[in-house]
Amino acid sequence: MRNTIYRPELLYADGGFIANGEVLVSEDGQFLEAPQGVDKPSTQIVDLPGKALLPGFVNVHSHSFQRLIRGKSESRIVSGKDFWSWRGTMYHAASQLEPQDVFDVARMAFLEMVLAGTTTVGEFHYLHNAPNGEPYDDPNLLSKQVIAAAQSVGIRIVLLRTAYLRSGHELPQDPGQIRCFESTSAFLKNMSTLIHDCSTTPSEVRFGVAPHSVRAVPLADLKKIAAWSRANNLPLHMHVAEQIAENAACVREYGSTPVQLLSREKLLGPDFTTVHAIHISTDEIAMLAEANATICSCPTTERNLGDGIIAADHVMAAGIRIGLGSDSQAQIDPLEDARELEYHLRLEQQKRAILDPITAQTLASRLFDCTTVHGARALAIPGGTLTPGSFADFFTVDLNDVSIAGHSPEDLLPIIVFALNRSAIRDVVVNGRFILHDEKHVLQDEIVSRYKETHRKVWQNTRRSDSS
Repeated sequence: MRNTIYRPELLYADGGFIANGEVLVSEDGQFLEAPQGVDKPSTQIVDLPGKALLPGFVNVHSHSFQRLIRGKSESRIVSGKDFWSWRGTMYHAASQLEPQDVFDVARMAFLEMVLAGTTTVGEFHYLHNAPNGEPYDDPNLLSKQVIAAAQSVGIRIVLLRTAYLRSGHELPQDPGQIRCFESTSAFLKNMSTLIHDCSTTPSEVRFGVAPHSVRAVPLADLKKIAAWSRANNLPLHMHVAEQIAENAACVREYGSTPVQLLSREKLLGPDFTTVHAIHISTDEIAMLAEANATICSCPTTERNLGDGIIAADHVMAAGIRIGLGSDSQAQIDPLEDARELEYHLRLEQQKRAILDPITAQTLASRLFDCTTVHGARALAIPGGTLTPGSFADFFTVDLNDVSIAGHSPEDLLPIIVFALNRSAIRDVVVNGRFILHDEKHVLQDEIVSRYKETHRKVWQNTRRSDSS
């Protein structure tokens, strides 16, 4: 292997684009200082005419297996009228999956992410047990299947292994969740073992800790898990304030909302990412800002589930970084999630460019940072930029694609953020290696074929079950 110089027609830099720029990538997959003078014979040159080069998207929050229910829950008859009844469809699909199915569905989700320009995924993984609720001989079997799926596709993964201890305060155990449950001691043991077992994997595989939510992890256990996570210098992620009912249950149990509880117990911090954080007050925004925590918003899922709209204007004004996630895979499009941060507020406030006057940074650049650098921070990886020392993760777009035709270097970023079609994405590079080249993944046909077979099997079984 040798160092490589990539030379696109336009290169993303400082919130805009420059012509005739180039990036230098080391043989071990990191960006180096830009080359100076005559190219050395030992350096490979890759010209990318007619293309713009941008840092790869970072998907902070994914449940890959939920790709299986896309389109299956868009009926009140099937999935009820709210988030809580929707979970029944999701749990039912999860109950059908064997380990090989988990692998095949994850590959499909990860392939679709790559086709959308995503180079890193934070997989919030909570399927641990066999369909009957019993642990596998290897309690990390399904985690390893998801990791193997990411490696097969070539996407970088931060496996956020999830602690799930109960169905909720004073609630009986939900049969739909039996694949998720572990004790705290078992979770920490299995987490340690998983990291040890994967210690020889390359840098494309990293880990984080994810207590599912306040309703699923009691406070005493949450404190133990957070302490373990911090002792091991791992990112800490948690569902927070996605639903009003979730807040109300926390108040009944602890006399505080989830954010108030986390702040009071000093569990928030720069390593903490609150996923969703929709139903939070001005005071709670201040708590998150003071702790320097990150919020992961998932707008395409949140609108699909009817969760609500994050107050991105108040959150950004407080200086809180927002990353983005595809969550339930209702739609996998990082730029759609980015633009919805703004568009949802426009519908709510009946104004335009709500997020534009918050700082001197342009609106397009601010939203693009949500898809890149803020996500990388949430997952504790050196990525989301084209700067020396960062992972060499990037994608290219076709400058002649119909969705962005008629651009100039000055207005290309807002056109990309607010109008780019996924069809414009041509190449995706992770760790300095092409995993998508001219819109084609080498395993694409196989991945799609295997997924279609799994999809057919799961939903055929469901129809048989419903008719019996």
